[in-house]
Amino acid sequence: MSQDVERVYTINLGKVLLSPDNQRAKRAVNMIKEFARHHMKIEQIKLEEDVSHLLWSRGIRHPPRKIRVRMEKTDEGYVLVSKYEGEEESIEKEEKKIEPAKPESAAKPESAAKPESAAKPESAAKPESAAKPEPAAEPEPAAEPEPAAEPDAKSNDAPKSFKKKDDEIKKKPKSKSKD
Repeated sequence: MSQDVERVYTINLGKVLLSPDNQRAKRAVNMIKEFARHHMKIEQIKLEEDVSHLLWSRGIRHPPRKIRVRMEKTDEGYVLVSKYEGEEESIEKEEKKIEPAKPESAAKPESAAKPESAAKPESAAKPESAAKPEPAAEPEPAAEPEPAAEPDAKSNDAPKSFKKKDDEIKKKPKSKSKD
C-alpha cells in the first residue's frame, strides 16, 4: 500500500428514493460506503465532512440524486471518500478559452477589451437605461407630460373605436335608468 490509489466516480443515488422518506440521507451514506467497498476492494470506508454536508444539505428526506466523489486508498488501510471539485476548475478554464476566441475572430485586440467590459454592464445596463430617460425628461418640459400619457394608455389599451362604443353604452344606460 505504498502507492495511493485515487479514483473519481459519479455515484447514482436514485434508489435512495425507494427507502422511507425519513431515512433517505442515512441510506445515501450507506450506499456510498457500499459503492466504495465494491469498487476499491477495502472494507474500511471514511467519508469526509464535505460529502456528509452535501448529502444532508437538504435534510434527511431529500438527498441529491447523484454525487461526484474522489476515492483514495490510504497507507493506513482505509478508503477516504471526498467531494470531487476538479470539474469546476476545468469548466472555468474552458469558459476563459472561449471568451478570448470571440475577439480573435473579430481580429481587433482593442475591441476584445471593450466587449468584456461591455458584457459586464449589460446586466446593469437595463437599470441604467431606465434611469437615463428620466434625467433627459427633466430638462425638457414637453417630455414631462409624456409619462403621464403612458399610464393612461396602459389603463385604456382599447382602440378608439371601442372607447367610443363604451362611451355610448355608458350614456344609454344612464338615459334608460332615468326613463
